[in-house]
Amino acid sequence: MVKLSNFYETSKPYFAMISLQFGYAGMNIITKVSLNRGMSHYVLVVYRHAIATAVIAPFAIYFERKAQPKITFPVFMQLFILALLGPVIDQNFYYAGLKFTSPTFSCAMSNMLPAMTFVMAVLCGMEKVDMKRVRCQAKVVGTSVTVAGAMLMTLYKGPIVEMVWSRHIQPKESDVADTTAEKHWFLGSIFLIIATLAWASLFVLQNKALKTYKNHQLSLTTLVCLIGTIQAVAVTFVAEHKLSVWSIGWDMNLLAAAYAGIVTSSISYYVQGIVMKKRGPVFATAFSPLMMIIVAIMGSFILAEKIFLGSVLGAVLIVIGLYSVLWGKHKEAIENEEIPEAIKYHHNHVNVINGISVIEDIETNNKLGDELKKGDQLLINNNKLIISSVAISLPIQDPSMKPNQLPKA
Repeated sequence: MVKLSNFYETSKPYFAMISLQFGYAGMNIITKVSLNRGMSHYVLVVYRHAIATAVIAPFAIYFERKAQPKITFPVFMQLFILALLGPVIDQNFYYAGLKFTSPTFSCAMSNMLPAMTFVMAVLCGMEKVDMKRVRCQAKVVGTSVTVAGAMLMTLYKGPIVEMVWSRHIQPKESDVADTTAEKHWFLGSIFLIIATLAWASLFVLQNKALKTYKNHQLSLTTLVCLIGTIQAVAVTFVAEHKLSVWSIGWDMNLLAAAYAGIVTSSISYYVQGIVMKKRGPVFATAFSPLMMIIVAIMGSFILAEKIFLGSVLGAVLIVIGLYSVLWGKHKEAIENEEIPEAIKYHHNHVNVINGISVIEDIETNNKLGDELKKGDQLLINNNKLIISSVAISLPIQDPSMKPNQLPKA
């Protein structure tokens, strides 16, 4: 029973991420069917984030109603830009690209996200590149391979790759991209690249917002979805001049909006957040190529989707580049974890005596021992008052540590 329980606990993050990939794959297929049937992607974005706001808001109010951060003008501008990049620019361009291409192609393009985020972080000065380190070389090479794969998918289609199970499936006119979408394949590729850039920019810029909403992530998501919904309504009124586009019934259009809002914008946020806290962001991102495989299989069955050789070759390059970038990030995370806490603190308030890091008590140093805490053993060295508690990063078998005794006069 103990082994079974341990196996269950260890396997939960894997099952959760695999389930999420099926959820994301379903969103791409359902959305593609809805777009092919004439639903405006502008309206779909509005309904998706309105539903997401309605679903997440009660949890944010219940769990995070205390000590809410004040929404000052700088904070509001951060939320405004995040909503503009995410719900408005990213989603509209992604859905437009999905309409002009295919679900498998769109999923393959979305795997560029880690590489794009790395590029944006470097341009913003948030990440430094030291080409002498192997991990930096892996991230640079992975980014280059990812870009090469995206260019190959965009500029080269090649012959159709037939699946064994889809050879005898006749394409349905309502479910398969028409000739107009095929002519706009290149334009759809550009839309998907823009969407990925916007999403990468959101990841880079949200770090500052997360500092304000460190303990209120549900509230942050609710506010971004709410502001994004309002922005998307304004964009839709400008882009769509017919009121009929807003009509929605108990059909595939409603299913697409509800599924995207509940599954991919609500449940996935909660599940992915838990997994990232336990296993880190690299673990969560590593499962994204699985979504592409699931979509390819589901698309060939449900939509009789055409998969081209250029898409297959480009997707392989993108996945190789993806794992190269993730490997570099994983090595970077390991290096950061190996730095002892005492050494990290040394840059602020640590003195080193005889190769051992000891923490300096600044307050007592300024008072030169006028106010001593009970039980503190202090040493005076070079006119500096130092607590003799030793911070050692190596494991110690005996957890008890006796304070150093001052020599008797």
